[in-house]
Amino acid sequence: MIRVKDPERSLEFYRDVIGMKLIARFDFEEAKFSLYFLDAAANEPPADVTVEEVFSRPGLLELVHNWGSENDPGFRTSSGNEEPKGYGHICLSVPDIEAACAHLDANGVTFRKRLGEGGMKDIVFFEDPDGYWIELVAPGRMRALVGAHRVV
Repeated sequence: MIRVKDPERSLEFYRDVIGMKLIARFDFEEAKFSLYFLDAAANEPPADVTVEEVFSRPGLLELVHNWGSENDPGFRTSSGNEEPKGYGHICLSVPDIEAACAHLDANGVTFRKRLGEGGMKDIVFFEDPDGYWIELVAPGRMRALVGAHRVV
């Protein structure tokens, strides 16, 4: 779960730039917040998706929006990448990391680390609209990254 300031901006990013599908939204009137569930596999949800189906899907990203935060100039999210560090990032696997990077570039995404930079040259980091970091990996490039480490 990540907290977002402006749900429309975040949904546009995760849907249109990343390619996720919004499968459910739950509004909590008394507590004044909404939950948005996005399917990382980009599977089309049935029109009458049940609560059980929402929570049984693999690759689910939950966005939480506290109503009114989009109009509050003092509202801030915490990406976890500033001191003291905590939460780090979301990681997504893509079949063609070069094509994914070109798509992100075309959509004006802010990169934190591009291919070929740093010690881990085969991964990419970029930011979502709230400053959360997202890592991209490609299965064909991971052998070089993890080397001879044994999968346990």
